[in-house]
Amino acid sequence: QVQLVESGGDSVQAGGSLRLSCAISGYTSDYYCVGWFRQAPGKEREGVGNVNRYGTVGYGDSVKGRFTISRDNSKNTVYLQMNSLKPEDSAMYYCATKTGLCSVMPREADFPYWGQGTPVTVSL
Repeated sequence: QVQLVESGGDSVQAGGSLRLSCAISGYTSDYYCVGWFRQAPGKEREGVGNVNRYGTVGYGDSVKGRFTISRDNSKNTVYLQMNSLKPEDSAMYYCATKTGLCSVMPREADFPYWGQGTPVTVSL
């Protein structure tokens, strides 16, 4: 059973930084893609970016240049480093995973396994 656990969500001021973690268990190899998504109240879930076993990533336009996804296969953990945070980045952040390689951008319907989410609040 594949499981994901996010952590690191917090309340920060605009311009600040946070690092979210996503610990993955249940895979027998590292041939899987991990995507980050976010959902603000009243809005649809949005793909933030994703990373495959080789570390290749794709990012949404709204976070390019500010967010960085990295992956430590030895720890089965993926990170989302968020810098220059804005109030519009406030959302519940989720990681999700699927076997195989990633698409350029993560699509919600492609990912069968999800974490419970971790909240991020950015205030002025």
